Amino acid sequence: MSDTPPHDPHAPHDEAPTQPGRRSFLRVVGITGAASSVAFSASGSARAPLRAPVTADGRDQERAAAGEAVSITLKVNGRPHRLKLDPRTTLLDTLREHIGLTGTKKGCDHGQCGACTVHVNGRRVNSCLSLALMHDGDEITTIEGLGRPGQLHPMQHAFLEHDGYQCGYCTSGQIMSATAMLKEPVGKSDADVREAMSGNICRCGAYANILAAIKQVREG
Repeated sequence: MSDTPPHDPHAPHDEAPTQPGRRSFLRVVGITGAASSVAFSASGSARAPLRAPVTADGRDQERAAAGEAVSITLKVNGRPHRLKLDPRTTLLDTLREHIGLTGTKKGCDHGQCGACTVHVNGRRVNSCLSLALMHDGDEITTIEGLGRPGQLHPMQHAFLEHDGYQCGYCTSGQIMSATAMLKEPVGKSDADVREAMSGNICRCGAYANILAAIKQVREG
């Protein structure tokens, strides 16, 4: 006869060491992931909306936050332009579509090529990355305001002399960037100029001529 007592199905079992299996582990990870996602969404939805820029009309802050058209005044090439715009309108589209100054070009529309470069209060900016609403009252200069036939800016004249263009699409941005660079602390070497102009792409490859034009103006 065996000395082993008969098995009692109702008797308590000794607890085995806790070792979660693959399925239970994945189930737990899925549940916690879903919970954290819900928490993140809740916290994100509770965030305060971005403050709208101050404009001429005090109520425009609320209108901008609601996505309604707002009134602004842009001083472009010395002339004031009173406009009513969707607050999401870029400075580039405002210049081209609302004011009719098409010399500023839309290239990549992502701030990578520099074709849309203009001056805002004397500094060069990519107008495709800047909202018009941010520049209420600012002094904006486009290629049309830099010079005119018979009275070209020295940089425009130098680009003509050195053939600093081929298709011409990037030329207005190149000239606006180069003109602003004259007031910046840029070194005298060719490498310094190339670095300062690296935000302006010429897909035709007229870089040597562009560099020659800039050097001519910098040397007076």
